[in-house]
Amino acid sequence: MPRLGTCELSTQTPYNPLDKQNLGSSVARALLEQAISTLPPESPFAGAGIYAIYYAGDHPAYAHIARANRDGRWAVPVYVGKAIPPGARKGGFGLSTPAGNVLHRRLCEHGASVTQALNLRPEDFACRFLVVDDIWIPLGENLLIERFSPAWNVLVDGFGNHDPGSGRHQQRRSWWDALHPGRSWAEKLRDSDRTQEEITQVVREALARTRES
Repeated sequence: MPRLGTCELSTQTPYNPLDKQNLGSSVARALLEQAISTLPPESPFAGAGIYAIYYAGDHPAYAHIARANRDGRWAVPVYVGKAIPPGARKGGFGLSTPAGNVLHRRLCEHGASVTQALNLRPEDFACRFLVVDDIWIPLGENLLIERFSPAWNVLVDGFGNHDPGSGRHQQRRSWWDALHPGRSWAEKLRDSDRTQEEITQVVREALARTRES
């Protein structure tokens, strides 16, 4: 009598909608479904949350990014960030702290940085933003950075920096401020460890490798 074949059952991890990876992905996906806005958005709004900034200009460092974002595609953010209520910066989640307009204010700060930069034009930028319940904001931001590796998050540091204040100007100028001079407070800092030309070359080569992989 012939032996019947045995059927081995494969093992699959059950989907858990409350897993932090899935929760973060849900928040990130919701942001990417938002309409494109100017940087900063024209109308003020209340709330904390996450955002993605896009670039489609002609700076030589970002040619690969700009091509992906032209003609209304806005596919590859140059920077991803978050704006959280003040209480969340002190070790809590800020759940009992009114958010106010922290997200809109943060986007206005970024718009000002772009406007002050001598080699960037505000009209070459756009953004998406999403008001999010405080506890989910870090998850959404982390997933977006992991997915896109935005140039101003992982290659060119310093875009989100503020004036370090009086007496603290002995630190070096960030790569962002070296590559995009213009912020008055950054001019008071020590020179960066790389020149504009060197940083441009590093970024171009890194983005080219990313697009080819």
